[in-house]
Amino acid sequence: MAETSLRSRRRRTKNEINMVPFIDVMLVLLIIFMVSAPLMPTGVVDLPSIGKARQAPDKVIEVVLGKDDALTMSIDKAAPVAIDLASLAERVKDEQERAAGGPDNAPVIISARKDVRYDAVVQVMDRLQRGGVKRVGLAVRTTGG
Repeated sequence: MAETSLRSRRRRTKNEINMVPFIDVMLVLLIIFMVSAPLMPTGVVDLPSIGKARQAPDKVIEVVLGKDDALTMSIDKAAPVAIDLASLAERVKDEQERAAGGPDNAPVIISARKDVRYDAVVQVMDRLQRGGVKRVGLAVRTTGG
């Protein structure tokens, strides 16, 4: 009986997964991806260009975001006036009515410095939208072409 128990122990199969073939396949796939990655074409983003406006507006209200999210407002490149975010929509609506002879006629252009957080620009746009200001645009930097 002692012999049968020794034989049965020797003949038992191991119930383990052999990981070596899996690792070999993964390494081959890694090498294939590393070789083919530089050969893949990079995507090109075609940004829209600005066109010419049909007719230049008579009066333009410009809201400028400066350093430390400081807001200034100017009409037709006049001297900028400091303004706070809470009263922004009211002041812009008043200036629209005064500048263009009626509400919603004078466009509002938002421009910001390069170092201003995007969140601050969104807050200004949101405040103007909630205040009922229409014709809001963002200033763009034109290139020489």
